[in-house]
Amino acid sequence: MAITDIKAYAHLTTEDIDQLAQELDAIRADIEESRGERDARYIRRSIQLQRALAVGGRIALFASHNKLAWLSGTAMLASAKIIENMELGHNIIHGQWDWMNDPEIHSTEWEWDTTCPSVQWKHSHNFVHHKYTNVVGLDADVGYGIMRVTRDEPWEPWMLGNPIYNMLLGTFFQYGVALHHIESAKLRKKEKSSAEAAKDLRVIGKKVVKQEGKDYVIFPALSGRNWKRTIKANMTANLIRNIWAYMVIFCGHFPDGAEKFTVEEFENETKGEWYLRQMLGSANFNAGPFMAFISGNLCYQIEHHLFPDLPSNRYAEIAVRVRELCDKYDLPYTTGSLGRQYLQTFWTILKLALPDKLLQATPDDARETRSELKFRVRDGLRESFVDPETGKRRGLRTALRELRGSGQAA
Repeated sequence: MAITDIKAYAHLTTEDIDQLAQELDAIRADIEESRGERDARYIRRSIQLQRALAVGGRIALFASHNKLAWLSGTAMLASAKIIENMELGHNIIHGQWDWMNDPEIHSTEWEWDTTCPSVQWKHSHNFVHHKYTNVVGLDADVGYGIMRVTRDEPWEPWMLGNPIYNMLLGTFFQYGVALHHIESAKLRKKEKSSAEAAKDLRVIGKKVVKQEGKDYVIFPALSGRNWKRTIKANMTANLIRNIWAYMVIFCGHFPDGAEKFTVEEFENETKGEWYLRQMLGSANFNAGPFMAFISGNLCYQIEHHLFPDLPSNRYAEIAVRVRELCDKYDLPYTTGSLGRQYLQTFWTILKLALPDKLLQATPDDARETRSELKFRVRDGLRESFVDPETGKRRGLRTALRELRGSGQAA
């Protein structure tokens, strides 16, 4: 099932993990010390671009009786919404630009263009998800309370709807993110009262009214006779933004290789083991500069989980150094094309809709749910070692490769 001993799973000693933490701390220190005008210019230009696209899209939609104007206006509006949510809202609310001391670009002031109130997002995402990343029972992002994405969650008949819940969540992603703070799993288990949920819903409701009023009342009214086309354009732009944000987030958390962890492992965790959990519990996807920008640089999900409050435009250079550490400690660096990462995610969602008795592999060596027990028969969970002659380390990456070579599920 989920990993109960991260040192054993990673094939690292306590000394290895302490050294890894020091090297990651050094990366953080280097980036913090080098933040400056180049980074400030980046975020300000990103904001200018986003606002220009939003204004350009709205202007184009005034002439939306022309098909080309409608298409271009809708495309610009969708792009503006994607950039605002991914590269601006998500990252600014994380505090990545607080060091600038600019009141406009500060985590305490930014309210993003989506139905999820930033005050709730800071708790459910910044605190809960990033502190308890992939800890089954603590991180509500493991299935979002509506889907089964690990065999650690016992199968129940309602989980047959996994693919349907997945489709609905992708389509209405901004509303799913907003309702995430309600913590539906806790409500089902009676760990959260209906009164508490109602209080959260009132906050969400105010934000939804504001967003819906802007997109489906105010701007359509300003379009005059083209109001129906403006509503259609806004719906299309929101749908595009929803699906893109859903794809990016899911490809960073649910592909094969994004591991799950037990509460027991978390409770005994050192700082180095926290770093290691972020590395093993997250996944990247391959992206050039353009795709990185429109994904909020969350194509570097591993780096984001290691350093959630460092500027997103620095993740590409951080990734080079993180890869070097993975090579040094023989750790996997989970990445692949966007299509590959999503197909793995979708296959997990699809197959875990079924009871375990219908699934192949064991709970400890399934592709979506692995633990240190998968290595017990082969190498007795022995710790890593370094060949004194070659200096080559035999770690997790090599162990996984050997298991695949032997035909055992990995």
